[in-house]
Amino acid sequence: MPSDSRSIVVVGGGAAGFFGAIACASQHPNTRVTLLEAARQPLAKVRVSGGGRCNVTHACFDPALLVQHYPRGGKALRSPFSRFQARDTVAWFESQGVMLKTEADGRMFPITDDSATIVDCLMETARAVGVKLWQGAAVKAVTRKEDGFRVDVKAGEVLSCDRLLLATGSSPQGYAIAQAVGHTIEPPVPSLFTFNITDTRLQDLAGVSVQNAHLRLQTGEKSHLEQTGPLLITHWGLSGPAVLKLSAWGARALHDRQYKATLLVNWLPQTNPDALRQQLLAVKTQLPRRAIATSCPVLIPRRLWERLTSHVGITAETRWAELSNKTLNLLIQELTRGQYTISGKGAFKEEFVTCGGVNLKEVDFKTMESRLCPGLHFAGEILDIDGVTGGFNFQSAWTTGWIAGQAMGAS
Repeated sequence: MPSDSRSIVVVGGGAAGFFGAIACASQHPNTRVTLLEAARQPLAKVRVSGGGRCNVTHACFDPALLVQHYPRGGKALRSPFSRFQARDTVAWFESQGVMLKTEADGRMFPITDDSATIVDCLMETARAVGVKLWQGAAVKAVTRKEDGFRVDVKAGEVLSCDRLLLATGSSPQGYAIAQAVGHTIEPPVPSLFTFNITDTRLQDLAGVSVQNAHLRLQTGEKSHLEQTGPLLITHWGLSGPAVLKLSAWGARALHDRQYKATLLVNWLPQTNPDALRQQLLAVKTQLPRRAIATSCPVLIPRRLWERLTSHVGITAETRWAELSNKTLNLLIQELTRGQYTISGKGAFKEEFVTCGGVNLKEVDFKTMESRLCPGLHFAGEILDIDGVTGGFNFQSAWTTGWIAGQAMGAS
């Protein structure tokens, strides 16, 4: 091996760490790249993502639009995405023989619908380009030296390297290492979670979904957060893409309020209240003897319609001819501006995402190198970057890992 070759250590065997190690070793074949993973099984998050199918990225191929899916970090990612974006991710996996498919909502998965396809691809590619993988190698400490870094592994091994990539996700140990060399850590708090709501209107409706609902979150802040999209009623409250996106954008505000807030739900965002009024009055005229509860004239599930009509005092026997203006007003409000109390948060499967991490102003996004500690690079969720659900968090991992890997091996 040439005497001027670099020695690189990557801490963290997740998506960002593997991609950074592969990018470095393949682009700079004279580098010695060692990948340290604390767990016995690397790529754990890749394995469980997308219900075990692995939501690799999202079919959004315009960097200017792509950055809009990141509640934190979008501005910083604008330049990196101009260099390596979702289209490049697709091309890279295809070059390794892994074909991706796009689903109706834009999410992209391997055509096998099996996350093992992505895990095997990364493992085999890393092996092929000469990355040395150490599993069960938890890092105890990192010390900055004049000519690089000393990495102490808990098992007793000591490694020296010229450059170091921290890709430890939301691990406290990764944050501690970054802090030890002078970095500021934005406090990590959960992102992408469901809403706990105890309300008779939702009771026993678990599994009922609405394809398009509008949500507005009231947290006491001057500006309210809003999202429109599919909504799912669960045993504990509300979930679905609209809730998960709202939780991401409202992650800090909700954390500060101990996950207690008011949620306004418009079950019919495609219809304004005046048009809805005319629609319901037309039904009253055309079907006066029909029972209201059993004749749902709007695009929501029948069980939900029955529950909302009951909530405003309409019995199973009440006919359209008997609908008073007062009750009509209450029904319209319930359909377009129902008020629900969020009492806590739930987990979104195993795909735990946090906002928070290394302050982005302290990182050069041209190389992902620390502005405070030369030779130290970052990639993935250790940074204060998080995306909404749909493959965006993986895309930021691929992009920051690729840029860091390219830069670390350069002279």
